[in-house]
Amino acid sequence: MPTDTPRTVLVTGASSGFGALTVRALADAGHTVYAGIRQPTARNAPAVAGLDRYAAEHGVSLHAVELDVQSQDSADAAVARVLAAEGRLDVVVHNAGHMVTGPAEAFTPEQLAKLYDVNVLGTQRVNRAALPHLRERGEGLLVWIGSSSTRGGCPPFLAPYFAAKAAMDALAVSYAAELIRFGIDTAIVVPGAFTSGTRHFAHAGAPADTGRSAAYDERYGGLLAGLDQRLAALVPPEADVAEVAEAVVRLVDLPAGARPLRTHVDPSRDGSEVVSVVADRIRADFFRRAGLDDLLTAGSSL
Repeated sequence: MPTDTPRTVLVTGASSGFGALTVRALADAGHTVYAGIRQPTARNAPAVAGLDRYAAEHGVSLHAVELDVQSQDSADAAVARVLAAEGRLDVVVHNAGHMVTGPAEAFTPEQLAKLYDVNVLGTQRVNRAALPHLRERGEGLLVWIGSSSTRGGCPPFLAPYFAAKAAMDALAVSYAAELIRFGIDTAIVVPGAFTSGTRHFAHAGAPADTGRSAAYDERYGGLLAGLDQRLAALVPPEADVAEVAEAVVRLVDLPAGARPLRTHVDPSRDGSEVVSVVADRIRADFFRRAGLDDLLTAGSSL
């Protein structure tokens, strides 16, 4: 159902996966949506054409905007374009990210830095572009697409990706307290291991040090080759990756101050939700002991 309070939303990493699903779901709900896409006239031109067709066929307000989260200039330009076209920006969805698989030792430090740059520093660049506007208006919402691996059962051979997602989660939690007094909400969506519908494993990066990677093959080669199948076996057949996009829509449509800090979408039930309940309660208790109660709105912590 279209919302009674349409908002202007910018979603990063919207060419595929969670991002592509989310921009369509938000537009269907009646919001004005800008899909941040890297290289929109080159490698991602087909994705942009798909968005344009969807907008025309469904009569929704869905637009592609060039956005490379690894460039501050690009982040600044994307936000400026949204503001020039709409006069406002209400919601930023931090979705851009990249997965890698392989032995942790075989990834070079430069590879880890690049992965951190996409998954963590990219959110910082977009925040620095968008937050001055949100703070001036005294309202807004940051939605962070995290990972259940941060607090749930996490398999081996995904260490660089998991480390980056954990860092992003820590950044989001800090932002939650620092932005409350500006009227800006924080919501972290925590997807489980969806092995279909996103092509995360198909597009995953590999270690640059092939020699060290080969050293693991004798003992772990079969495990690594079948990792996506092992994870897929944990996911019920009725699980739908579109549930992640639907969770984002629900958060955007909730009133300010009533949004939960975390929303778990984990059909594999890896335990992340159980640990998060405890961790967020301890955080809230610590804030109260420190006299920081006003940094915890009714919906910001369990």
